[in-house]
Amino acid sequence: MTQVGKQRQYIQILTGIGVVISIALFIFFQQHQSYFQVGGAFQQYLGQMGLLAPIIFILAQMVQVVYPIIPGGMTSVIGYIAFGPIWGFVYNLTGIFLGSLMAFALARRYGENFARAFVSEETYNKYIGYLDKNDGKFYEKFLGIAFALPGFPDDFLCMVSGLSQMTFKRFTLIFLLTKPVTLYLYTIVAYQGFGYLLALLR
Repeated sequence: MTQVGKQRQYIQILTGIGVVISIALFIFFQQHQSYFQVGGAFQQYLGQMGLLAPIIFILAQMVQVVYPIIPGGMTSVIGYIAFGPIWGFVYNLTGIFLGSLMAFALARRYGENFARAFVSEETYNKYIGYLDKNDGKFYEKFLGIAFALPGFPDDFLCMVSGLSQMTFKRFTLIFLLTKPVTLYLYTIVAYQGFGYLLALLR
């Protein structure tokens, strides 16, 4: 097995662990719904931790972008529940932004083998092919659309961007212009959907 194959296998194991953790969290939330409501006991408990709680959460979100152990939608909902609509959004955005910059920098530093390890070869070839279209201008527009709309592998595209000729400044600008509004709306929808699903299972 190649080095990329070993790394990909390792990440798949982490993803499998993440699925198990996600299911366990869902069951736990379902059994303790009042505890995890916005403004509930969980949020009050974290408030007693002071700055440590948001720092830990932001660091977790950063790592989550590069090594997506738990689905990003769930961690965003956790931030919403833990810190409320405003600060939850601020901490979510901060962690995802810093994690995206980290993914960009790591791909630029370690090259295509690093990015290849996180997705299938088919997915890698699909998105890496966009870099050469129209001297990279197509990819910049595509990246903005991908950040603004759900359904795209945003975390992996941060790595693809690191393999391109795009500057760090340009990548940062595209992220800040397109990602915040989408993240805010997506988190609210995910939170409402999560609550609706829990209500059905009562």
